[in-house]
Amino acid sequence: MNILDETISAIAPQDAAWRQRAKDRLDQLTMPHWALGRLMDLSMDLAGMTRCLRPLTRRKVVVVMAADHGVVAEGVSKYPQEVTRQMVLNFVNRGAGINALAGQAGATVCVVDMGVAGEVGELARSGAVLSMPVGPGTGNMAQGPAMTREQAAQSVENGIRVARRLADDGYDLFGVGEMGIGNTTPSSAIIATLTGRAVSDVTGRGTGLDDGQLEHKIAVIERALKVNEPDPQDGLDVLAKVGGFEIGGIAGVILGAAALRKPIVIDGLISTAGALIAQALAPAAADYMIAAHRSMEPGHIVALQHLGKEPLLDLDLRLGEGTGAALAMNLVEAAARILIGVRTFEEARVSVAVE
Repeated sequence: MNILDETISAIAPQDAAWRQRAKDRLDQLTMPHWALGRLMDLSMDLAGMTRCLRPLTRRKVVVVMAADHGVVAEGVSKYPQEVTRQMVLNFVNRGAGINALAGQAGATVCVVDMGVAGEVGELARSGAVLSMPVGPGTGNMAQGPAMTREQAAQSVENGIRVARRLADDGYDLFGVGEMGIGNTTPSSAIIATLTGRAVSDVTGRGTGLDDGQLEHKIAVIERALKVNEPDPQDGLDVLAKVGGFEIGGIAGVILGAAALRKPIVIDGLISTAGALIAQALAPAAADYMIAAHRSMEPGHIVALQHLGKEPLLDLDLRLGEGTGAALAMNLVEAAARILIGVRTFEEARVSVAVE
């Protein structure tokens, strides 16, 4: 059995008995019933994921998957492709948005080269970046498949390997983010395919496109779907036809975390496209996903609805990098602390409210 099949076979839904144990405790905490609202819902989720009433969330990591995209040649981004490599260097030098917000949350940033077109070998040799490239960027999906099916499987399996490595290093709470100029284009293609929605419904302005540029981007995605005909019943086929190496890596991290019963916080549009691929490969993996926020991209909202996820935050974010996931980790840890740190009425010897 290969690593992908092995991981998928290990993923089980949240445990209903542990969810009920968490609910029984939460019902008796020293506060009006369910007074902390959705945080208490999240507490139940954490218990169901981890099979524990004392879920561990203090050791946090945000995995930033980086890769390039051949579809940039179609003029779908306002930024040149070399910015991907430049931003990887910025992550390593702790100068990006994810560094600031992960630092505030007490989370480590793990940068993974899944297929950056520019040279990042020196960063890999120094240990600053995990080097797991599938190739030097994908093909142009508007002219043919973004990658082979074998490359799609490799990208997912590389993500699983990252999740296992980080779990072995002692991390309890995972988040996913990305860097890849042009990657809102394949993400929108994935979301359109797996949700059945029109391309125009799920395609946004990405790096700040004007109306004409947005219309062109929509046309490029529609052409890519017509050329490639991805099969919505086959997650690997969708990834291979119109995906990205970092999107496959994100799907793999999600699958790896789910198999290990670790909660994983999903960031914005691109990360949620990866989450859709993970769900297509293993539907139960969605039980371990926590939606960080609702972004400005219309496709993100559609994807979250398809996953059945209500995001924790709504702050008009559209940066990516895992920034929303880092922010939401504070709330995930708070939900765990409710289970761990708040006493029941009996434990605190506080009188129960009279009906």
